[in-house]
Amino acid sequence: MRFLLTLLLGAIWLYGCQSEQLPVSSLAARVTEGTSKDRILFRMIADENNPLKDYFEISSEDGKVLITGNSDLSLATGLNWYLKYYAGIHLSWNGMTATLPDVLPPVMKKERHETKLPWRYDLNYCTYSYSMAFWDWERWEKEIDWMALHGINIPLAVTGAEAVWHNVLDKLGYTKTEINEFISGPGFFAWWLMNNLEGWGGPNPDSWYTRQIALQKKILKRMREYGIEPVLPGYCGMVPHNAKEKLGLNVSDPGTWCGYRRPAFLQPSDPRFEEISSLYYKELEKLYGKANFYSMDPFHEGGNTAGVDLDAAGKAVMKAMKKANPKAVWVAQAWQANPRPKMIENLKAGDLLILDLTSECRPQWGDSTSEWYRKNGYGQHDWIYCMLLNYGGNVGLHGKMDNVIDNFYLAKADPHASATLKGVGMTPEGIENNPVMYELVMELPWRPDRFTKEEWLKEYVKARYGVDDPVVQAAWTNLANSIYNSPKNLTQQGTHESVFCARPAEDVYQVSSWSEMKDYYRPQEVIEAARLMVSVADRFKGNNNFEYDLVDIVRQALAEKGRLMQKAVTAAYRAGDKQLFALASGKFLDLILLQDKLLGTRPEFRVGKWIEEARALGDTPEEKELYEWNARVQITTWGNRNAADYGGLRDYAHKEWNGLLKDFYYMRWKLYFDFLSQRMEGKAPAEIDFYAIEEPWTKAANPYSAEAEGDCIEVAKQVMQAVE
Repeated sequence: MRFLLTLLLGAIWLYGCQSEQLPVSSLAARVTEGTSKDRILFRMIADENNPLKDYFEISSEDGKVLITGNSDLSLATGLNWYLKYYAGIHLSWNGMTATLPDVLPPVMKKERHETKLPWRYDLNYCTYSYSMAFWDWERWEKEIDWMALHGINIPLAVTGAEAVWHNVLDKLGYTKTEINEFISGPGFFAWWLMNNLEGWGGPNPDSWYTRQIALQKKILKRMREYGIEPVLPGYCGMVPHNAKEKLGLNVSDPGTWCGYRRPAFLQPSDPRFEEISSLYYKELEKLYGKANFYSMDPFHEGGNTAGVDLDAAGKAVMKAMKKANPKAVWVAQAWQANPRPKMIENLKAGDLLILDLTSECRPQWGDSTSEWYRKNGYGQHDWIYCMLLNYGGNVGLHGKMDNVIDNFYLAKADPHASATLKGVGMTPEGIENNPVMYELVMELPWRPDRFTKEEWLKEYVKARYGVDDPVVQAAWTNLANSIYNSPKNLTQQGTHESVFCARPAEDVYQVSSWSEMKDYYRPQEVIEAARLMVSVADRFKGNNNFEYDLVDIVRQALAEKGRLMQKAVTAAYRAGDKQLFALASGKFLDLILLQDKLLGTRPEFRVGKWIEEARALGDTPEEKELYEWNARVQITTWGNRNAADYGGLRDYAHKEWNGLLKDFYYMRWKLYFDFLSQRMEGKAPAEIDFYAIEEPWTKAANPYSAEAEGDCIEVAKQVMQAVE
């Protein structure tokens, strides 16, 4: 009897303390600044009737909020749902903490959400450079919390891959100098890891490798505490370009990428393929442990496969991974021709998980209207519906709201595609922008029935600002029907770029080389949305989400005005009207400075934040200079003259940021207008060598502050006077 009583008391104690013991409780305490304690309860209960489903329930118990789910991530997703749709708190990149109200909004009726789709994926290799290049643990901790709140359970986790390769090459006989000639600097890590280039941005100091190892271990520890399965970088056959001469290996030459020499590809027929791949996984496991998912993307973005037996290559990559962990799954990006059909067609079902990288724009899963349509989708292989959205970390409002929703439910309804559809994902090149779109895509698996953007947006806007304001709703309706609703057949890569950031010319349209921009919305609709936001801004003073969005939306409106003004400058020049040219060009330059002032009111839009993050990672003046140079080059010229001008990379990662507008983009346009003015005077000035005037900024070390300056509402009002 005493034994049974002891068991019963133990069960009661365990039941009462379960919430405090769960990792989600620590997450809740962080994001609510401690105000969730003893007010929001968490209870993990498996769904015995549907063990393959993830679910969460939101209800009340004894006057407290109770969130029930089958895992820590389901509980975290439920917490996020409650915060948004009951408490009016939207946690986002521009603000990951908020204090709960004194009286929590009650849950009058139990609300349940579930999904049969097991996987929620996050990140793109490029995100690690365009957004995360200089993150420390404090920033990473917030991101992992953000992942958990959105139910993400298989994120790409490639921090510290440099150290794995450093150890591998050291054991293969490469010197420290040779190793650092192969591994890129932090600003260009993604394209080195995707086999696009070698060495650019380096050499890295020893402290960089030590720092990244320690950081990755913290990242993986926290992910695993939440039940997140990290997708580690696997071995895809990459070796340094000189591996034939250095090691006597049988390699193929994948060619060049945007002016950079690619690493070589180790032929699967080489007897040392198994040895080197095993060495790689041994060093990876030694540092970071085993994983159940590994990412490999050989021949990424145009890599030459001449002379490569693709079937054998796919099998060799798979065999090496399975030797490291027989349970592991190969995660591959579907981008352009990758993964090559010949490389994957004979691999077993269940061993490969394909990211349909841009399902909202160029789906490959079987939508016959898509530019990248694959007749049979991915055959027997599992795949994930992904939204790419952002390219280069560019700043700008953009989205395909209708298409993101419609394509997902079309895929679910397609008999072939739905049979292998295993989840949704976010694969942006850069994050910390357009939070509305990421919120939308990560809710898809939890909503069983197709819905409209209008009904979803109404609730989102209320959650975003904590109030339901008709003027703000009208502003967002304008945006949702214009700039956030790029049509299905438009393959535009990311935002409608700001002309302020373009290399000057008489006729300027897109900024980066591959944006494929087209006019798909009326600028006046964006300007009207900005006007509406400004009209009620005083009522929202101090509302962090509102002030962030206000600056971003008004920024877009000013960029629209700038595009119109630039056309007026060109018209005046072609008409030979010197007075009008001087007036219009001066006005255009003033708009750039006004944009700079507006963006200076939020730290998220300041180049100083990016540069300070980079410099903070350096232990010595030399290291700080190296990281700052990486930061400056990436967002401007991107590479050397060959890569920038002939490889098409210059301005690919352009940023409409405070500091950069004033000192870089303004400088280019002012020089160009002076050039045109001289021509109008009958002179013959030398053509401008833009790279020559851009490079000095990348090598400069003038300080930029990360601290916000000015009142964003007052400056937004000033901007609207100039726009309207």
